Amino acid sequence: MMRVALAAAGALVAASAVFVALVLPAEFGIDPTGIGRTLGLTGLSGAEARRGHEPVAGALIIDQRDFELAPFESVELKYDLEAGRGIVYSWTASAEVVYDLHGEPVDAAPDYAESFAQGRAAADSGVYHASFSGIHGWFWENRGALPVLLRLRVAGFPNGATLYGDGVPQQLPLADPLE
Repeated sequence: MMRVALAAAGALVAASAVFVALVLPAEFGIDPTGIGRTLGLTGLSGAEARRGHEPVAGALIIDQRDFELAPFESVELKYDLEAGRGIVYSWTASAEVVYDLHGEPVDAAPDYAESFAQGRAAADSGVYHASFSGIHGWFWENRGALPVLLRLRVAGFPNGATLYGDGVPQQLPLADPLE
C-alpha cells in the first residue's frame, strides 16, 4: 500500500513539473520557468500574438526636441515612464555623438543608472520598453570640434520629461496629447 502511495505521489510531482515546464508554455504562452522559451515552445500556442494589444489609459504624446551641442557639450533628457510602458523613438544628429540610453528606477540610489544601449552614432531609432518605473532617456555628448544639431522624436505615454544640463534638472512640458 505504501509503494502505491509513493508511486502516485511521484507521478503527481512529475506530471506537475511537465505541466508547468512544457504544457503551460506550449498551450497557453505562460512560461514561469523560462524553459518553454528556451525550448521554443512559447510560440506554439499563438498566445504570443494575442498579447500584442496593451490598453493604456491616457492620450498618446508625440514629443520632439532639438538640441544644439557645442564641441564637448552634453545634454541628457529623460522621460518618466511606468513599468511596462514603451516609447517609439528616433534621433538624428548632424555628426556623430556619444550616446547612452539608460534608466533610473524610482527610489534608486544616487548615481545609479541601468544602461540599455551605448555607443557612437549620428542616428538611432527603435522601441524602448521600461522594465521598471522611473526615468528613462538619453545622454548625448558632442566630442567633435564643430557644433552638432540633434533632433529627438518620441511617441508614447510618458508622464513627464526632465532635461539635465548645466547641473540643474528642468521639468519640461510635454507636447499636447493627441486626442
